[in-house]
Amino acid sequence: MLNRYARAFVTRLVTPVAAGLLRAGISPDAVTVVGTLGVTVGALIFYPRGELFTGTLVITAFVLGDFLDGTMARLQNRSSAWGAFLDSTLDRVADAAVFGGLVLWFSGAGDSAVTANLALLCLVLGSLVPYARARAEGLGMTASGGLAERADRLVAVLVATGLVGLGLPTGLLTVVLALLAVASAWTVVQRVLAVRRQALGASRP
Repeated sequence: MLNRYARAFVTRLVTPVAAGLLRAGISPDAVTVVGTLGVTVGALIFYPRGELFTGTLVITAFVLGDFLDGTMARLQNRSSAWGAFLDSTLDRVADAAVFGGLVLWFSGAGDSAVTANLALLCLVLGSLVPYARARAEGLGMTASGGLAERADRLVAVLVATGLVGLGLPTGLLTVVLALLAVASAWTVVQRVLAVRRQALGASRP
């Protein structure tokens, strides 16, 4: 959902920055790697220590790299299979770090087994969503879209985590993670059904 409504707006905002980075000789791949490292360090350093708001600020700053690298590639007219592969692979690393950091905090000093388990469930289901798409495309079919795409999941968990870091009850994040788990599971189901329809349609004489 957010991919449709927000990506164009954010792309317009980051285009001047992307153009400036290209003029400085920085490549889209470098931005992808630095952005992933920033998200990973922010999530695994601050979240396990309970510094949820600080961690969210750091992660949010580097998440913008997800828009920057793609915009830079388009400005260069150099979108490539390698760039797409690198971006998609490192997205999984960043997502795992965000939810993994929450698991570490809430299973330890955060002392909320329910929230920790929900964060772990979101990590697993969040990995299944892009896997379903990638596997479908590998078989010559499509399985994009759905109720909870990556941007939706990231915005929801970062906003909720940041608010809890500012002093709101942990229950807010617990509820958001539960909703994300349900939405992610439903997205996987949607993609499986989409592939099933295509496969059955292709098998008909």
